[in-house]
Amino acid sequence: MPTTRIVVGLSGGVDSSVAALLLVEQGYDVQGVFMKNWEDAPEAGYCAAAEDLDDARAVGETLGIPLHAVNFTAEYRDRVFRYFLDEYRRGRTPNPDILCNTEIKFKAFLDHARRLGADFIATGHYVRRAEREGRSELLKGRDPDKDQSYFLHGLTQTQLASALFPVGELRKSQVRERAAAAGLITHAKKDSTGICFIGERRFRDFLNRYLPARPGPIQTPEGERLGEHAGLMFHTIGQRQGLGIGGRRDGSGRAWYVAAKILASNTLIVVQGHDHPALFHRRLRAVDPHWIAGAPPTASLPCQAKIRYRQPDQDCILERVDPRVMEVRFARPQRAIAPGQSIVLYRDDVCLGGGVIDAAAD
Repeated sequence: MPTTRIVVGLSGGVDSSVAALLLVEQGYDVQGVFMKNWEDAPEAGYCAAAEDLDDARAVGETLGIPLHAVNFTAEYRDRVFRYFLDEYRRGRTPNPDILCNTEIKFKAFLDHARRLGADFIATGHYVRRAEREGRSELLKGRDPDKDQSYFLHGLTQTQLASALFPVGELRKSQVRERAAAAGLITHAKKDSTGICFIGERRFRDFLNRYLPARPGPIQTPEGERLGEHAGLMFHTIGQRQGLGIGGRRDGSGRAWYVAAKILASNTLIVVQGHDHPALFHRRLRAVDPHWIAGAPPTASLPCQAKIRYRQPDQDCILERVDPRVMEVRFARPQRAIAPGQSIVLYRDDVCLGGGVIDAAAD
């Protein structure tokens, strides 16, 4: 009887390394694929792709599995980076990692793995998959500090049913212990953070390479002008740092925070104080909702939500849902709801899906 072939996305990090290790230990026919998703000028040196590829090769050699290197930079630019720039042009704050998962890691990679004869793909994401009543469910990872279901809420039934998540049952400390015990070169490697195509560069410098900056006024909600911003794209709702506003209007010494971005007039609205009422809203509208089950849940559904990664679950009610829009009301007002970011809905450990935040409301 032929052995099940599983193709693992080996990133050169410890999580995907241990995912491959666990599958090898379970007797599967395992192969690895290293995905290159971004190319930059050689002198930039911001993405550690060459080092990551070397580490992935070393892991493959240690485990005795073949490694294939594939270049998805064209797909990434067309499907992810173009969206990233378009959202910033609209004055929003996108999350490209979510689109990278749905379009690259679970689409382009899945298609490539099938050409390699894969029965399943596997990644090092901290999530779990369950089957219930003929459908695949996406569950939170066992490690609450590493759960990555927020980033995978856009997966379809086909993508989810084709994927395995071997480290989803483990805590990060256990993953590193397994890697060290197996002699994997990645066992103590620092986790990657941020977006690869930006790397260690200043975010403002990077955006300036692709989008023209449009300076405009910084104002209070009452219309008092406080200064000038370099471009709305450099700011997000709730931001404190980098506003460049001198002095304190009320003499209290409280910091200024971004409360709104008015694209029509290119105006940045700021308020004083971390807990200013203008920073809090009880409702939001999201567009392009996606439901992992394939069909939307009913409206008036009590559930939980995250409006950013690592946020504790927030009680809410899904008040309206149609093919293009959903509306959510929270039990408690939420601070700094940022258009362009994603809201992801849960019922306990089960990730239902989510959408892109379009606007907040009281």
